Amino acid sequence: MDLIILLLVIIIPLFAQFKISNNYRKYKNVFNKKRLSGFEVARLLLDHNNLKDIYVVQTNSILSNHYDLNRKVVRLSKDIFNDENIVSLVVAAHEVGHAIQDKENNNFVRLRGNIFKIFNITTISSYLLIVLGFIFHHIELIHLGIAFIVFDLIFELITLPIEFNASSIVLKEMEDLKLIDEINREKIMALFFSCNLIYIASILNIVKVIIHRIKN
Repeated sequence: MDLIILLLVIIIPLFAQFKISNNYRKYKNVFNKKRLSGFEVARLLLDHNNLKDIYVVQTNSILSNHYDLNRKVVRLSKDIFNDENIVSLVVAAHEVGHAIQDKENNNFVRLRGNIFKIFNITTISSYLLIVLGFIFHHIELIHLGIAFIVFDLIFELITLPIEFNASSIVLKEMEDLKLIDEINREKIMALFFSCNLIYIASILNIVKVIIHRIKN
């Protein structure tokens, strides 16, 4: 049973990473129905939800797409901001989904926002504590490091329903605005699934680390 669990937490993240990379590579040259850039998609969806006060800005970092809960800004990486493919359509729409959740006072979004800074601290501290524990043969430090990793797992578990909900919200919005055509519907759904796979893979990676540390 232990071997099966270990194989699952290794294989599923690898499959997720393959699926994500494969879908993005396949569909980056497929134009969306209205040939809108990621910026235009985000702006259209925000305005449709009376969120005209939320800005959409370009960032220079790769894979830096997110909704800034504190500054009320949708941040998109350069390619997503400018490109007119279905990848940009899906990523930009997904981030707007978080802005809509914020508007609706989603409890999970609020909870994640409140503990995000703690999550950043524990993520860095957990591995440092474990390394120091091994160096100084201090079992309590190792246990504390594992406890911090468990907190990271809780954070990711809170994040998962938020991500699925953001996708489902904007799918309906995109239907209303006729941003999805029948030709590309299946591809768009695959991309939304890929967005959520990232977080499933992240959870399983943390589980893998916890299992490995407990066994050692």
